[in-house]
Amino acid sequence: MSPVRVLLADDQALFREGLRTLLSVHDDLEVVGEAGDGREALARVAAAEPDVVLMDLRMPVLGGVEATRQLRREHPGVRVLVLTTFDDDQLLFAALRAGALGYLLKDCSSSQLAEAIRAAARGESFLHPAVATKVVAELNRIRPHDAEPNRTLPEPLSEREIEVLRELSGGRSNREIGERLHLAEGTVKNHVSVILAKLGVTDRTRAALKGRELGLV
Repeated sequence: MSPVRVLLADDQALFREGLRTLLSVHDDLEVVGEAGDGREALARVAAAEPDVVLMDLRMPVLGGVEATRQLRREHPGVRVLVLTTFDDDQLLFAALRAGALGYLLKDCSSSQLAEAIRAAARGESFLHPAVATKVVAELNRIRPHDAEPNRTLPEPLSEREIEVLRELSGGRSNREIGERLHLAEGTVKNHVSVILAKLGVTDRTRAALKGRELGLV
């Protein structure tokens, strides 16, 4: 299997060097490029062809949120994983709305970072625990606005799919969902794919948000 191709976008050269060194110990991860700002990241994506861009948010010339928005529009197959110092609600939700698939703080462990990159490459969300708490709190704050929300979908979710949606909205992985619902991990993965298609979203975080907005979770 080919390694996951990673592009580093951060305005601190020393930090990028450290990231490259950290990731080099993982045979299944390969750093294929670096950028010092969002505009440079956009320019390098076409040539480097990364699977995942590790995106800082506060950068000169073009910040990470707008760079993420443009990247997702121009290169929809490339996943964006935010890696930032800022535990800021406004930046968090702006980045997720722009299309970031995950959000990590720079105090995460190297093993967390590597797993987040792998998850992003698979199209799965990965949130720093402190960030996940905020997302769940926001989901709980949003009030459902339809008495029978599942009927508003072109193709309603099955009872099992709603169960899986509720579990993934709690930030659980496919393996954890499978253990809780007594399903094979592959079966959970299939359910998640169907859920994303029925909800018209591209990743687990947006599925959770959409599910809460519809009152399904």
